[in-house]
Amino acid sequence: MADTIDKLPTGEASSSSVEASITGENTEPTTTTTTTEKTKWGDVEDDDEEEANAVSELNSLSIKEEEKHESILDEPEDSNIKAVTSGDTPYTSASRFEDLNLSPELMKGLYVEMKFEKPSKIQAISLPMIITPPHKHLIAQAHNGSGKTTCFVLGMLSRVDPSLRQPQALCICPTRELANQNMEVLQKMGKFTGITAEVAVPESNQGATFARRAPVSAQVVIGTPGTLKKWMAFKKLGLNHLKILVFDEADHMLATDGFRDDSLRIMKDIKRVNPNYQVLLFSATFNETVKDFVQRTVESANQLFVKREDLALDSVKQYKVVCPKEQDKIEVIKDQIMELGDIGQTIIFVKTKVSASKVHKALAEMGYDVTSVHGSMSQEERDKIVKEFKDCLTQVLIATDVLARGFDQQRVNLVVNYNMPTKYETGEPDYEVYLHRVGRAGRFGRKGAVFNLLLENGDDKEVMEKIERYFGAQVKEIKSWNSEEEYKSALKEAGLLDE
Repeated sequence: MADTIDKLPTGEASSSSVEASITGENTEPTTTTTTTEKTKWGDVEDDDEEEANAVSELNSLSIKEEEKHESILDEPEDSNIKAVTSGDTPYTSASRFEDLNLSPELMKGLYVEMKFEKPSKIQAISLPMIITPPHKHLIAQAHNGSGKTTCFVLGMLSRVDPSLRQPQALCICPTRELANQNMEVLQKMGKFTGITAEVAVPESNQGATFARRAPVSAQVVIGTPGTLKKWMAFKKLGLNHLKILVFDEADHMLATDGFRDDSLRIMKDIKRVNPNYQVLLFSATFNETVKDFVQRTVESANQLFVKREDLALDSVKQYKVVCPKEQDKIEVIKDQIMELGDIGQTIIFVKTKVSASKVHKALAEMGYDVTSVHGSMSQEERDKIVKEFKDCLTQVLIATDVLARGFDQQRVNLVVNYNMPTKYETGEPDYEVYLHRVGRAGRFGRKGAVFNLLLENGDDKEVMEKIERYFGAQVKEIKSWNSEEEYKSALKEAGLLDE
C-alpha cells in the first residue's frame, strides 16, 4: 500500500498492551506483549530455516474494458483470474468502490487517506464476494503487488460493528513484520471509522504483566499464530463475536512445514463457539498440495486462482549471473548493478548471517546506507531496521526470508538473490519463496529487476533451471559475469538506467 502511514492515537489497555483507536490524530501505532513461549518462524525467524466440495457453477468475473478509468495502480494487464463460485449467490464485479455500498467513513478512508481511484482487478472481483451476504469463505490468489491487502483489510473493516467493543475480525500473519505492516494499512484505511485495532506479536519485554492484562476489547486483531494462540489459551481473546478470520500468506499458514497445526487449532477454537464465521485466505502462491488441503479444509468456498505460468510479474525483469566464486557475487553487486543502475531501494536476500555480513561490509565501505535483518535479532532491532528502510532512511536492506513474503515498499525496484531460495530439508528449490522474493520489486506494476547470482560450481544452476521449468519461463542470462555492457543493457531493459 502507501509508503507513508499516518500514526493514529492510542489508548492504554494495560501496562503490557495498547489498543489503537482508528481516528484522525497522530501518534505511533502500537503493539502488545505476551509471555515467552516456544517460538516458530512466524514469531522469531531462524537463519536456517482432497478434493473440495463440488461447486455448482463456474463464473468468470471481469471488469468491462469500457468501464475502466485511470488509476494510480498500474496493475498487470494479463492478470487472468479464474473465479469459481460456490452456491447460487450472484456476484457483480465492482468497477468502482461506490458499487460496494461501503460506509461514508470507509469511502473517505479509501479516497482521502489511501488515495485510491478505483479497485484493482483482484479487488473488483473479490470484494463483492467478501462483503455480500451470506459472506461465504474465500480462497484467493493473485499477483504480488496487485492489492490483496486492501481486499481483506477492507473486508474486515466493512464487517465490524463499531458500537460493539468486542473482537470481531482476526487476521493471522506468518511474521511480526507483516502483522505490523497490515496494522498500518488498516489504521490508515479505517482512520475515520472509530474502529479499534490491536496487534499481537511477541515482544522481548514480556513478563508476568500479560497474565494481569484485561481481555482484548479491540474490534480487529492482527498478529502471529503463536501469540494469538497464547492469548486464546489465557482467555484474553474472546471469540464469541468473531465474524471474519483472515489468513495472510495463507499457503504458508496452512503448509505442513509452516503453521498448519496452529492455524487448524485456531479455526477449531473459533468454530466451537461461533460456527458461522467467514474465512478469507489470501496469498500470491498456492502449490497443488496446499491448494488441495485448503479446498478440503475450508468447505464451500468461493475461489480465485491464477495459472502458475501467469504468476511471473512482467514488469519485473529477471536475470541470472553465473559467478566463478563467492567473492565474485559481491563484485557483481557493488561494481556492476549498484554502481551502474538508477536504483531506488534494494533488498538483497541471503541464506546466512555470514553472507549478510560480507555483503553489508562491502556495500558500507562504498558509502551505501545498508542495514541487515535476520531472525536472531531481537524484535525491537528488527522493527527498528524495517521502519528505517520503509521511511527511506536506508537504501539497501540485506535480509533472510523473514521479509520475503508480503513486505510492501514501493520504492524497491531491485532485488538480488545472493543465495537462491531452497528448502532446508531437501535442498530443492522453494518455488513459492522465489516468487515472493521477486514480488518485492515492481510493486503495483512498477518497473523493477531481479538478479539471481549463481555459483558456477554447486547446485545453484540446477536450482535456477528447476525454477524456470516450474514457472514455464526463461530467465535471461548475463553471459559474462563482469561485462559492464551486459549489465547496462539489462538495467536499461528493466527501466533502471536511462538511455
